[in-house]
Amino acid sequence: MKPIQVGLLGIGTVGSGVFNVLQRNQDEISRRAGRGIEITMVADLDVARAKAVVGDGVQVVNDARAIIANPDIDIVIELIGGYGIARALVLEAIAAGKHVVTANKALLAVHGTEIFAAASAKGVMVAFEAAVAGGIPIIKALREGLTANRIQWIAGIINGTTNFILSEMRSKGLDFDVVLKEAQRLGYAEADPTFDIEGVDAAHKATLMSAIAFGIPVQFDKAYVEGITKLSAADIKYAEQLGYRIKLLGITKRAEKGIELRVHPSLVPSKRLIANVEGAMNAVVVQGDAVGTTLYYGKGAGSEPTASAVIADLVDIARLHTADPEHRVPHLAFQANTLQGAMDQLPVLPMSEVVTSYYLRLRVADQAGVLAKVTGLLAEAGVSIDAVLQREADEVGGEGSTQTDLIILTHDTREGTMDAVIAQMQALPTVLAPITRIRKEELN
Repeated sequence: MKPIQVGLLGIGTVGSGVFNVLQRNQDEISRRAGRGIEITMVADLDVARAKAVVGDGVQVVNDARAIIANPDIDIVIELIGGYGIARALVLEAIAAGKHVVTANKALLAVHGTEIFAAASAKGVMVAFEAAVAGGIPIIKALREGLTANRIQWIAGIINGTTNFILSEMRSKGLDFDVVLKEAQRLGYAEADPTFDIEGVDAAHKATLMSAIAFGIPVQFDKAYVEGITKLSAADIKYAEQLGYRIKLLGITKRAEKGIELRVHPSLVPSKRLIANVEGAMNAVVVQGDAVGTTLYYGKGAGSEPTASAVIADLVDIARLHTADPEHRVPHLAFQANTLQGAMDQLPVLPMSEVVTSYYLRLRVADQAGVLAKVTGLLAEAGVSIDAVLQREADEVGGEGSTQTDLIILTHDTREGTMDAVIAQMQALPTVLAPITRIRKEELN
């Protein structure tokens, strides 16, 4: 059978990984796909650098639209990134009848509904395994491997930069700003790390997993997003003393009134496997009604781990290239004619309606009656306390200090209720600094 021909848009870190792995493992990949898969055209603004990667046997151009216009190209791989030109090129490739493989989670999280609708109308596939958790095959697991299950919740460490920073803060007792500089020096964090440290990158990925798990549209604009920039070494230390570790989690959960979709730092019990994922590694826990709890762990970024996912998508498309579009696995796992009812029934909940438990740290005056007043406000609001830890004043502020830290763990309560009671506690004259609130996820 004639090899399937692929055009590659962008040959940076991931693109060169795709080309090299495809070349190295060509025989194995061809046997698995049932036909050859060849990158025959590459578009990159740096033509000389691209030619140095691919050699003489591949046509290199500086105009991505030349690939889209080529009738011999069956699949377009988009590795440009971002929302702008990438969106235009993906939609143009679809309109030209090309299948698309992309690692662009930002594009799909924001414009996925439009892109998947265009692909369905044209009868082509858009594959995006590499868009979430790099080399971990979590998209295939959700779309296919767990298809018998009613997914109950997903919680993932899906940004390696932030996990590296939190791991270093915990192991070395350093504050965020110090570790961020080290992460940038080592190449784990970008010069502008905003998307990572503010939780945006993780929210893009959580949005895609939520859509697949629950049959809802991609709705990044409805995700609650909170990063790690305000975490202190003190909170990481206190969490450890209480038997928890702090991780930036992407969480999506089926609740009584809708779907939770949120990214924020969370206390996770130290005994959970996901709490022990260190450095730049990724991990995703999925809870299904039939299978129970499953864990997916591996490298979430890098040239060849991400290339592994891109090539898996190429193989899937090669296998299904001639299949009836109606009988392919749907982009977001649910058949389009059954989606609308599910969409109507499952709104993404505002954060105020989310129910979880909490870690609270209050810097308070070291005097009698403070603890009673704070716990009294929680009791009046119906918030049940799980544990209380009060530090010695000299341990917090040095000898002779008149301030201390009060740490409270709560049982489950509604976020809106917690917002109100935190405001009441903050107003107490004996509370001397802004209250730290970190959500707690038991992941039972």
